[in-house]
Amino acid sequence: AEDEVVPYLSGGVVVAAVNGPSSVVVSGVEEAVLAVAARFEGEGRRVSRLRVSHAFHSPLMEPMLDDFRAVVTGLSLATPRIPVVSNLTGAVASPEDIASAEYWVRHVREAVRFSDGVRALRAEGVTRFLELGPDGVLSAMAAESLPDGEAVLVPLLRKDRPEEQSAVAALARVYTEGGDPDWTAFYAGTDARVTDLPTYAFQHQRFWPEPALTAPADVSTAGLETADHPLLSASTAIELTDGDGLLMTTRLSLAGHAWLADHEVMGSVLLPGTAFVELALHAADEAGCDRIEELTLAAPLVLPGDAGGVQLQLHVGPADESGRRSLTARSRVEGAGERPWVRHATGVLAPTDEPLLTEVTRPDTSVWPPADAEPVDLTGLYERMADGGFVYGPLFQGLRRAWRRGDETYAEVSLPETGEGDADAFGLHPALLDAALHVTAFNGMERGVLPFSWEGVSLHGSGASAVRVRVVRTGDDSVSVAVTDPEGGPVASVESLVLRRVSADQIGTAAPAGGAAGRDSLFRVEWVPVRVPGVVSVVSSVEVGLESDGLLSVAGGVVPGVVVVRLPGAGAGAGGGVGDVVGSVHGLTAGVLGLVQAWLAEERFAGARLVFVTRGATAGVDVAGAAVWGLVRSAQSEHPGRFVLMDLGGDEEVSDVLLSAVVGLDEPQLLVRRGEVLAARLVRAVPD
Repeated sequence: AEDEVVPYLSGGVVVAAVNGPSSVVVSGVEEAVLAVAARFEGEGRRVSRLRVSHAFHSPLMEPMLDDFRAVVTGLSLATPRIPVVSNLTGAVASPEDIASAEYWVRHVREAVRFSDGVRALRAEGVTRFLELGPDGVLSAMAAESLPDGEAVLVPLLRKDRPEEQSAVAALARVYTEGGDPDWTAFYAGTDARVTDLPTYAFQHQRFWPEPALTAPADVSTAGLETADHPLLSASTAIELTDGDGLLMTTRLSLAGHAWLADHEVMGSVLLPGTAFVELALHAADEAGCDRIEELTLAAPLVLPGDAGGVQLQLHVGPADESGRRSLTARSRVEGAGERPWVRHATGVLAPTDEPLLTEVTRPDTSVWPPADAEPVDLTGLYERMADGGFVYGPLFQGLRRAWRRGDETYAEVSLPETGEGDADAFGLHPALLDAALHVTAFNGMERGVLPFSWEGVSLHGSGASAVRVRVVRTGDDSVSVAVTDPEGGPVASVESLVLRRVSADQIGTAAPAGGAAGRDSLFRVEWVPVRVPGVVSVVSSVEVGLESDGLLSVAGGVVPGVVVVRLPGAGAGAGGGVGDVVGSVHGLTAGVLGLVQAWLAEERFAGARLVFVTRGATAGVDVAGAAVWGLVRSAQSEHPGRFVLMDLGGDEEVSDVLLSAVVGLDEPQLLVRRGEVLAARLVRAVPD
């Protein structure tokens, strides 16, 4: 803070900028500035040297002020048309000051009161800040000077992102936060034009059933034992055919474990690798083992984003002669039917007679941080991770301070206040251990990596909500990890952890929830050939127009087996404006609706079928015909067997033989393409 720094300024060093309540810049004679920086580095404060050419806003600028004043005096200075908050005073400047040469001379020499200016804007009622610049640096700084949740800060451009996309995204953000963009100017030159909205109000109402968020049922009635762990629903030690074993089961969902939504990777919510470790440690304890000898994560577990869930099973095998047990974790999407279980992790749990506390598991933390370790600037860490596809919510943003010494990285990690109460329920909260691994971003390892293979994992103390961590790089893609409490007591240790890079493709096709859940819940229509009987009895048919009077007087009162309605072709509404298309759609659907209602009202039509023939309606060519298909499909669902939809392509025509075949096929929707008859089928939508 400014008042902390001022007492140590002397020898030509001054405050050059106040960027936030705990962020200042000092400027002046290099040796004296570095001495001030060294003092605060010794206290563990974050210090960085700005890449600038001169000691701006300091006494060292004074030799050029007279020449600068002469240059500015020769310029034409105008009073501003909109209020300007001065960086000199941190308040709204008077127009006369802005238009004076002396104001700009002072601007070179005196401190920049950026933080004061941001607070002054908030006091004036400003709640939306738009940063015009190459990145979001000022937005990040301004956020420090504003109360949480009381203002929106939007950078127009972002480094390493396409400018057009960034600018449009910023405009959209301002608009959704209550701004009023000039849309006419925005769409200028695009041929876009205003169109009328529907004449009815948009009605937002959900019709999907909502699952009841109830507590797990009493599993003891099924012969199981309740597991004492927040991620497990039930566990039981059962006698297997190959000896004693342990089976643990649970249902994971964002509805029941909302905190997992804070762990998003490449657009999907993943069960953290540290959660598998936590479950394996609990299984080891239940099975009488002391440590995880090895644990390999074979496939990520993606959690459904809706109300669905994932069934997870942990199977602990029988003990061998040395007491070691195998561990396997498998999952399956809820309601996946006969789909196979997907294996996510395999490992070995083991007892040990060796001392668990070694130099690796319990490092010397009597001096903290180590005297020769360099502080690491964490500013913007989670923003950069989000840019790389790792979007961590508050619970997983636990990295507070970090230091680096060669291949060693030290850190202080803690859960936010909202998560502290949950720490006691875990051996080691997965979010806490996951945040501890974020320091690998500073020890030269590849970015965008996730835990892959763990060896020698031991839990020495449980329920921690704040820890100290030492992470040592042991190879190109491996580290060892030691976790202690703030007093130096051992909490957990990992002899070796291998990290692997993960891609969006790997996450997108991950089973069960990433791939199988998507395929289980989404379907698409596919048109498949159907066999038309070689010999059919021709059913009598008659054609009518869109007038219901013609339908009611069909064939002099004699009802044929098929009544055909040929709708206008693909040209309906084509080539005209939007109004022509809308008029065509309204007119055609109104006529078809009248026919459908008249057909259903007459008992004598109960044994016949009304066939609507379109051309190009399913190919996006005939807009009005497509609307008719939607209307008639609704009628088909309410009155099965009464209506048939048939769409022709090219020069296809409908013959009496084909109509007879249509009736014989008993298909509600058909396409005729190049002489082949196709019927609609629902198939699983598989991502490409």
